[in-house]
Amino acid sequence: MMNLDQTSAGLRLAAALNRMAVTFHGMTAHPDEHNCECHWGSAEELAQLKVPDVELDLDLLHRAWRPLDWNDHASVLRRVLPQLSRVLVGGLVEPFFDMEEIGRSFARGQWQQWPDEHAAAIWEFLNAWWAHTLIDPDPAVPAHEVLALCSEASAALSPWLHVWEAQTSSVADHHLAKAVAHWEYDLLGDQLPWGTWEDEDEMRIELTAWLIRNAPARLRTQNAPAELLHRIRLLGLAGPARWEDPHWPGHHY
Repeated sequence: MMNLDQTSAGLRLAAALNRMAVTFHGMTAHPDEHNCECHWGSAEELAQLKVPDVELDLDLLHRAWRPLDWNDHASVLRRVLPQLSRVLVGGLVEPFFDMEEIGRSFARGQWQQWPDEHAAAIWEFLNAWWAHTLIDPDPAVPAHEVLALCSEASAALSPWLHVWEAQTSSVADHHLAKAVAHWEYDLLGDQLPWGTWEDEDEMRIELTAWLIRNAPARLRTQNAPAELLHRIRLLGLAGPARWEDPHWPGHHY
């Protein structure tokens, strides 16, 4: 049964999706846009990107947001955003375990430089989706994947961590425990747990410091295994102090 916070977050997300649909209604790829037919797809498929508001099959949608070589990536992104935002929330976009790639597609479109109405719609969508994910007991996309997408899309990690820090529900704590289990191998090897185009070391240091400060108490409320708590503690150590610790998990890099 949904509580009041979940209902409110769900309504906010629905409104954000509707705003995306309204804001980007009628958008098309640039009339002269093209791509390699033998590698990207057919002329008929390309033509669909130049017709507004026609639903694309998921494979074509994937081939629309992913390429690095559109002449006008921003126009292609605007064309697919209403559908892309819906299927993101539904967990229907591949690659499921590399959502940061979709965030980088947003970044390539330089959406934060678009007209205020357009940029505001995307910002609210990302924020509404993130807020909803944190209090959804079974989100279609895991919280750590949504975080990677939002961070890459916005070229910033802090805003999303601030929201997670403020959301202290048991559901948000459960998502944190799952995220730590997913991240600990990379972080203990001084690597960011997702690929980034930003300053990887800076982002990794920020994430590590946030976890050291916030994760232990929240993981204890989830009865997290002692070894997982030790791995958070190990993040605060460097060099031999880390890998010579009795609780070093034996990771090889």
